[in-house]
Amino acid sequence: MSQIKKVLIANRGEIALRVIRACRDMGIRTVAIYSTADKEAMHVQLADESVCIGPAPARDSYLNESAILTAALLTNADAIHPGYGFLSERADFAHKVEQHGMIWIGPAPDMITKMGDKVNAKKTAIECGLPVVPGSDGAIDTLDQALEVAEKIGYPVMIKAAAGGGGRGMRAVMNADEMTDAFQLTKKESKSAFGDDTLYMEKLLLHPRHIEFQILADKHGNVVVFGERDCSLQRRNQKVMEECPAAVLSQKQRDDMIEICKSAAKKMKYTNAGTFEFMFEDGKFYFLEMNTRLQVEHPVTEMVYGIDLVREQIRIAAGEKLGYNQSNVIPNGHAIEFRINAEDPENFTPNPGQITLYAPSGGLGVRVDSAVYTGYTIPPTYDSMIAKLIVHAQNRPACIMRATRALDEFVIEGVKTTIPLQQKLLNNKDVKQLNFDNHWLEEFLKKE
Repeated sequence: MSQIKKVLIANRGEIALRVIRACRDMGIRTVAIYSTADKEAMHVQLADESVCIGPAPARDSYLNESAILTAALLTNADAIHPGYGFLSERADFAHKVEQHGMIWIGPAPDMITKMGDKVNAKKTAIECGLPVVPGSDGAIDTLDQALEVAEKIGYPVMIKAAAGGGGRGMRAVMNADEMTDAFQLTKKESKSAFGDDTLYMEKLLLHPRHIEFQILADKHGNVVVFGERDCSLQRRNQKVMEECPAAVLSQKQRDDMIEICKSAAKKMKYTNAGTFEFMFEDGKFYFLEMNTRLQVEHPVTEMVYGIDLVREQIRIAAGEKLGYNQSNVIPNGHAIEFRINAEDPENFTPNPGQITLYAPSGGLGVRVDSAVYTGYTIPPTYDSMIAKLIVHAQNRPACIMRATRALDEFVIEGVKTTIPLQQKLLNNKDVKQLNFDNHWLEEFLKKE
């Protein structure tokens, strides 16, 4: 039995609901937090207790560390689960949670710090034997330095913010003539968005795929690596559709990377859930970053491996052993996740408002993670993702057939959604035949 009796979920929407469900399955009580804009939200209604922590803007509520900690202490919560986004990768917040005598359901604060800074993360990756993209040895401080490094590794290159994420703070540079503007703009953008203008540089891969490996590691030195997810269908560096496993890999490539990731996680003494993200081009992997939290796309791994990753996060945080090893982690079939956003599917303008009818699809192998319902009003304040459709079948072709049916069944009225885009993608020959990379979707949308 877990030593954790009550968990405060420092998040909202579908991920808050996802954590509540895992806690209920374990007999753990839950505390929801909410902003004034989320008073009618489903996670608030389904939690055992709920606390309003501030007005609608995230900085005044879901990013308000003191308000969240106060709510946790007032409700006698034993632990805090951050979900993803918001405070999930804020090492200082994780540290404060522990200072207040509560359990942080995630990796240790020092690991969040180490892997959150992209320069440090790359250095750590090299030390732990992960393959990396050729690039600068550390931070690049001056334009002259940028030009020198670019000449050494060869154009095209990508300038990136060390504190960046979510597709922001990065810029492609195709030749030396473009460097001056690109360097100055990225530095300015980085300072504005992240409060840190530290930049680094990497060789730009022209046709990579985005492939990531999910890991779990307990506090007793046990590590398992789940098979990979292919997240190459992206728009503006935001994932649109994710699959498990990555059908383009050979079994040897998969097995080799599982061993490399397992070894790296052990060397860095990682604990809890995490994801090693890689670029994959011409049969080679290059470390991109590590996400020290649960991923939006974790359900495809759950569907293929039959394991509740949130439950495992809670068990690990409570000090329990994994209870299984790498040989027990056996994949079954194929899964695809579709992110359904309240956006115009043509121009991607957010489309908040009231949902007049919500009728999600169902049936064998179909899972919907969502916190909306008929009559719910989507606030304009937060991320536009309102549902995740996850489909599982015995193989990829069967999964595509089932997903086509599930998307056709899914009815959301009152707001525009990206379901029509997902339907187009599934019907596309390139998608069916795995002829796509990270840049494919952008090119596809230009032709539409």
